[in-house]
Amino acid sequence: MRKLLFFFSFLLTISLHSQDYFPTDSGVKTTENTLVAFTNATIYVTPEKVIKKGTLLIENGKIIGVGKSVKIPTGTETIDLSGKTIYPSFIDIYSDFGIKKPKRASGNSRVTQYDASREGYYWNDHIRPDVNPLKDFSFDGKKAKSLIEAGFGVVNTHMADGIIRGNGLLIALNPNATDAYRILDTKSAQYLSFSKSVTSRQAYPSSRMGAMALLRQVYLDADWYAKGNMKNTDLALKALNENKDLIQIFETNNHLDALRADKVGDEFGIQYTIVGSGDEYERINDIKSTNANFIIPVNFSNAYDVSNPLLAQQISLRDMRKWNQEPSNLKTLAENGVNFALTTNSLKSVKSFHKNLQKAIKYGFDKEKALAALTTIPASIIGNNNIGNLQEGSYANFIITSGDIFDAKTTLYENWVQGAKNVINDMNIPNITGNYMLSVNNKKYDLSISGKGAKQSGTIKLGDKKIKSKFSFKDDWIEITLNEESGYTRMIGKIINAANVMQGTAFDILGNETSWSASKTVKKEDKKKKSSKKSKKDEIVVMPVSYPNIGFGNYIQPKQETLLIKNVTVWTSEDAGILENTDVLLKDGKIVEIGKNIKARRATEIDGTGKHLTAGIVDEHSHIATSAVNEGAQNSSAEVTIEDVVDPTDINIYRNLSGGTTTAQILHGSANPIGGRSAIIKLKWGENAENMIYDDTPKFIKFALGENVKQSRYQNGVRFPQTRMGVEQVFTDYFTRAKEYDALKKSGKPYRKDIEMETLSEILNKERFISCHSYVQSEINMLMKVAEKFNFNINTFTHILEGYKVADKMKEHGVGGSTFSDWWAYKYEVNDAIPYNAAIMHNAGVTVAINSDDREMSRRLNQEAAKTIKYGGMTELEAWKMVTINPAKLLHIDDRVGSIKEGKDADVVLWSHHPMSIYAKAEKTIVDGKIYFDIELDKNKRAAIKQEKSKLIKMMMDEKMGGGKTKVPMKRGDRNFQCDTLEETKS
Repeated sequence: MRKLLFFFSFLLTISLHSQDYFPTDSGVKTTENTLVAFTNATIYVTPEKVIKKGTLLIENGKIIGVGKSVKIPTGTETIDLSGKTIYPSFIDIYSDFGIKKPKRASGNSRVTQYDASREGYYWNDHIRPDVNPLKDFSFDGKKAKSLIEAGFGVVNTHMADGIIRGNGLLIALNPNATDAYRILDTKSAQYLSFSKSVTSRQAYPSSRMGAMALLRQVYLDADWYAKGNMKNTDLALKALNENKDLIQIFETNNHLDALRADKVGDEFGIQYTIVGSGDEYERINDIKSTNANFIIPVNFSNAYDVSNPLLAQQISLRDMRKWNQEPSNLKTLAENGVNFALTTNSLKSVKSFHKNLQKAIKYGFDKEKALAALTTIPASIIGNNNIGNLQEGSYANFIITSGDIFDAKTTLYENWVQGAKNVINDMNIPNITGNYMLSVNNKKYDLSISGKGAKQSGTIKLGDKKIKSKFSFKDDWIEITLNEESGYTRMIGKIINAANVMQGTAFDILGNETSWSASKTVKKEDKKKKSSKKSKKDEIVVMPVSYPNIGFGNYIQPKQETLLIKNVTVWTSEDAGILENTDVLLKDGKIVEIGKNIKARRATEIDGTGKHLTAGIVDEHSHIATSAVNEGAQNSSAEVTIEDVVDPTDINIYRNLSGGTTTAQILHGSANPIGGRSAIIKLKWGENAENMIYDDTPKFIKFALGENVKQSRYQNGVRFPQTRMGVEQVFTDYFTRAKEYDALKKSGKPYRKDIEMETLSEILNKERFISCHSYVQSEINMLMKVAEKFNFNINTFTHILEGYKVADKMKEHGVGGSTFSDWWAYKYEVNDAIPYNAAIMHNAGVTVAINSDDREMSRRLNQEAAKTIKYGGMTELEAWKMVTINPAKLLHIDDRVGSIKEGKDADVVLWSHHPMSIYAKAEKTIVDGKIYFDIELDKNKRAAIKQEKSKLIKMMMDEKMGGGKTKVPMKRGDRNFQCDTLEETKS
């Protein structure tokens, strides 16, 4: 296949340079004169350089002259374009034009495929840099016609399939040539995405974090391969290295993915050009900080049909805002200095491109920047100076229009590609659109003509009554037929006075002749009144963006304050216990003083009389604030990390703050024995993902035991292990390999860097801690023995429900226990769970925490802690420690959070009542000295949401009543990630 492809490419190269001297037996060889001059036109050489009454001279598909005083050679065909404008043809650098859709892999969908199906290539089928779309390219005349009619002259196309997708082709949309001329570049770019190839059913990766980890490993392996360290030939890695100097174009589905792609690129010194999604305005500062070039679709949502108030209630504020805000995306990007090109990608029809772009311009997008985003910028991104401009030496790709290319009234006449003319609308047909007074048979009618070129049509009214009629305009002749009760009137005539007056002869049903005329009318209105009325009607209201851009988001980020909480009951979670009538001073994000009668200048005082102050709750086991939980396609996914997929837009962050939770360990799920690495975050609502993750965070990883990892309830589960003893063997095997890997690494000899082995080596070197999903006593014992065999300790058995059976062994091993307060019997392996579990482990000397593993329970961990008082007789202070200092100890962050102590982070909660009371409400939740939840502000936010939805509903009703397209209301899916969740969040 590679030889065949090379041969085809060779023939193509020959044809590019040899066709002009091929012999011909099909006719004469003399070709027509290709020297053409376009005179008296307004010429946009570039968006910034405009020539009035200029001349454009082209020959053999190239521009050979442009300016005001271009010398026109004898014999040149000259076309007078007085009153017309010439623009460079547009460029779309993200397309699949002419590429056959890949066939979806066949086979039994119930049987999971774990191994690659391609031999001689990388171990993962979704890495396909070797794909060259040249062999699959077939010029699509129909699609080319629609693109040409929209003003496009060049597209950059590729096989849109896989994570690494191979190279692209730069194609001139010249239907009058062969591929030998219209293929401008056979290796224009390298394409990537986070999406798997449809041609393979290989399961890995099954998540966004898995795709990111895979990309990292591919880059490491490509470097290893380039240095000649691999014994085998890998055609995929070979191609990746060959393509590394190409422009790297990365497709993403939302602004979070754009930032994730940039993160991977930065790690390897690669600056991706990112294909955006249209929501970049939601995090414009983060988007700007990538320093990436972007390719932005112009695809806007339709308004929702909100005429049914019950259905309208289902629509989230987030989705309503999207319809309102996304047309301002291009304006926002441009004003913030983000360099971007535009694409027709994701449009159902190219015909909607101009309409959407005109809407973006109406929302404030600058026309000059719009032209640049379609011409010079995509040319610059792709590295081709011969397209996207009308300078000498460039391809003769240009559009001839009646005026401003972005005006809805402008007519596109012709689109020349490589010097070949493509007629869109005959420019010799005059534009007669407008309103006329039609006089015939002693009656005066209103004639309204609309449309462009040969498609101009007319409607006729007599007063307010619409008259049945036919109108045609062809070859400068106008034909009108009126169908009234008195009979038919047929008219024929021509235009005089530059389309302002028409006149001709009319015939009645009997054939009697009379004259008719029509003159263009100008409505005489008070200009001032009309202007004010129009501005009010056309006023565009764009809702402000909040962070995150959903209900309860912050328009202004919380500021760090000096706060003095006076006369409050302080639960220290330290040896000091509970302090009555005490003051606490927070300054510069720290707890700086605890005592009585504290005074601080310029501090905001908060009256804590009758209230309680505690450290922020720490949840040792959570699955909120993430776009994915499991990478379960392999029995070990130590290479992935939840830090890659932290989702700061999850409403559960705000809800958890309202329940007093300030820190959470976001754990990988339990789909495999060795899971992914954790993210320990502060719930800083409104911040971006990176700012939520702890600085110098302790390193954690999720392991799992039991039914989930051996796929007990999976219909298609065939992956090893399938038994509990197989789970043990997985651990032993991986740690044996990690030990060998670590020894080779430390020996100083060359070694292939393996992210998975690096992570497991950190465990062996006691640099990374294990939180292990666990239920059954026998497995808990097993894992402790495996750890001791390899000379390390398990850090935490999380949601451990049979800990009470092995508490003495846990104490001896040095492992902590994080548990549910009173969950049991929800599946077979938890039948022996008891609510006394926490107390029994605590009494045995184990550090015990109460965790949630649930988005709803994490909002009331204060009440879960209280249950240990009922079940086990814990003291109030020891019970409270189970959701504050104890989980902080298990996460190795107790030097920063988990208790109220001078010098620690100012992460505290002010409660209305005793913190473990069912009546207690978190009145203020403070993180790093910033108030991220305030119960009074929450009430204001609820009222604001109601008001904003009301405004948006009115706008959508106006849109519908004004004839705009609408769509059926849809309820956004409610995310509920748990240990065994396999699917990802869809933004």
